Amino acid sequence: MSEVCLKRAYEPPGPADGMRVLVDRLWPRGVKKSEAAIDVWLKEVAPSTALRQWFGHDPGKWDEFQKRYRAELSHSAALKELRELVARNRRTTLVFGASDADHNNAVVLRKLCGDG
Repeated sequence: MSEVCLKRAYEPPGPADGMRVLVDRLWPRGVKKSEAAIDVWLKEVAPSTALRQWFGHDPGKWDEFQKRYRAELSHSAALKELRELVARNRRTTLVFGASDADHNNAVVLRKLCGDG
């Protein structure tokens, strides 16, 4: 069975992370690519710029953000690719840049990948 974990891009990578997938459209500010240990950067699975800007990481918009984000992903080839990566790896860590670990796109993706 595959396990999907979440980790901020600002936390150091570790051997227990397994496959590290960056799920943000933008590279996290101040993080060196050489030190991030990202195996796959799936920009296309991130929320659209318009949705990301509307949400603004406001927990009061969380329920609506999840609905809109799932609608964006409903026919997404990138979500299919992410699910395939998760299925092929014992552990996959979704890496995100948001400071709020409870209200971000990686939380939604983890649920959509069947773990969480």
